[in-house]
Amino acid sequence: MGKTIYLIAVIILTFSVITSCNNSDDKVRSGRDISSKRIVQQADGTISLHLDKADCYSDIANPAENTAEWDVLVSKTGRYNVWLSSATKDTTDLRYKNNVLVSVQDTRIEGHPNCDKIVLDSKDVVYPYFRCDSFIGSMYIQDTGVFNVQVISEKILPKDYEETEMSGAAISKLLSVSFTPEKRN
Repeated sequence: MGKTIYLIAVIILTFSVITSCNNSDDKVRSGRDISSKRIVQQADGTISLHLDKADCYSDIANPAENTAEWDVLVSKTGRYNVWLSSATKDTTDLRYKNNVLVSVQDTRIEGHPNCDKIVLDSKDVVYPYFRCDSFIGSMYIQDTGVFNVQVISEKILPKDYEETEMSGAAISKLLSVSFTPEKRN
């Protein structure tokens, strides 16, 4: 009789632990849990996504599939201009081999980064790098809520990546992605 009660108590305790873990996982997956890594849209509507705050997946053998992801709380709908910021030593050629893909939920844009704006004295880089901003295109975000933003580019490099002149990574690397609201006239 004592062994039976002990066995039942162990089963109930195990079931309680498993159920409570699954409930907390479900809260995180459903977005009801407020994540400390979640990016919040600024009051002016700008969304700034820095690689050092992203979940990154890198494959040195096939860098074209390197990915950065953020969870972003969007509070304002509308059309946004999408800009990439890169650290570069060569402001005439960023040396991106492939287009960069940016997706928010089911909306995707793709573009090849060019040197559209050179930002002098940027705090995002140190000499011998310069910050270069590239306009990728615009996208319409029609809903509010928490969205997964994903960027795919060979210039998303692991933090511990050995930079050499031969790798091309020493010339430029992706720093951040910004969504700026389009102004209506």
